[in-house]
Amino acid sequence: MLLPWELIIEILLRLPVKSLIHFKTVCKSWLTLISDPHFASSHFELAAACTERLVFVSLALSLPSVPEFRTIDFNAHLLDDSASPTFKNMFYRPRPYDDIEFLGSCRGFLLLELNGIFCVWNPSTGAYKFVHPSPVVTGRRKFFAFRGFGYDPSTDDYLVVQVYHNKLSGDYATLVDYFSIKTNSWKEIGATPLNYRQCFSYRNSTAGCFLNGAIHWLAVCYDASIHVIAAFDLTERSLSHIPLPLNFEHHDFNPSFLRILGGSLNLCSLGRDSLEIWMMKEYKVKSSWTKTVVMPIDALPTGLFFPICYTKSGDIVGTNAGARLTKCDVNGVLLEHRFYRTGSSGSKVAVYKESLLSLPCDTKQAGEDD
Repeated sequence: MLLPWELIIEILLRLPVKSLIHFKTVCKSWLTLISDPHFASSHFELAAACTERLVFVSLALSLPSVPEFRTIDFNAHLLDDSASPTFKNMFYRPRPYDDIEFLGSCRGFLLLELNGIFCVWNPSTGAYKFVHPSPVVTGRRKFFAFRGFGYDPSTDDYLVVQVYHNKLSGDYATLVDYFSIKTNSWKEIGATPLNYRQCFSYRNSTAGCFLNGAIHWLAVCYDASIHVIAAFDLTERSLSHIPLPLNFEHHDFNPSFLRILGGSLNLCSLGRDSLEIWMMKEYKVKSSWTKTVVMPIDALPTGLFFPICYTKSGDIVGTNAGARLTKCDVNGVLLEHRFYRTGSSGSKVAVYKESLLSLPCDTKQAGEDD
């Protein structure tokens, strides 16, 4: 007995991305359906069908080693090799001493800076697009304050955003430009009413966190000399800021950084022997900041712990800034940890949601020559 086509669609919408990619080979009608952008959008909106994973890059220590890219199911045991395979096809050919930074994550896509060039990549499908440098800020790269990546639903467009200032101008004016994936072009917004600069952070402090239609960075408001969260609204194309918790104390010698944890904006502060996590339970409401975690870290390997994500059971997965991934509970009890590569000089990590979504432009597939 054949199932109705409508029922088949409903079943497929609830399957994980990996299964759907395999099912493209079942028959031509399934290939057409699963490749349809409307199907991809509907599938992404069903949160139960989309799972989060990590891209974990072990950096090369010396020749002839090259960076190693893995996709990791962080809800599984870290020692389970089947849950952390290396990518079979990459969007580029890794080389020794590659300079790699993750700058943003949005709707299944990651923004990377690879040897000074931006790349938007969907790790689930392998689709990618390199972004040519902005003609406006070429030659001013050392003055960048922030970079990020997000989605504008009003135009169905993805934007690569750069916030920067030119110290040579003397006024420290904060400037913004962005790359539209849809139009394949850069646009300069110009000077903003308020000026922002980076806070000290042990990890990459220029990378943005996308949430609620805006990209967020921990910043110093230069005009008022206060620490804030700078937020760039992708629909309004405007920069504003969000206050930090009333009782939060930022010290330049204690790394502080933003994370999206549990679907909310979180502010993390790493002290000598403990980690604090503040969650903004209601977006842009200062009084909703709540200290949710005070965790001792002195008993963890290396005594360093930078949180990356929560597991479904509420445990915290983080890194020590090296090649080690660690999982512990909110009380700081070590559950498991793993080196994914011996002899690595460090790691780069990003969270992404599995997705069939495509970019509104021409892209290439991993394995194709660029």
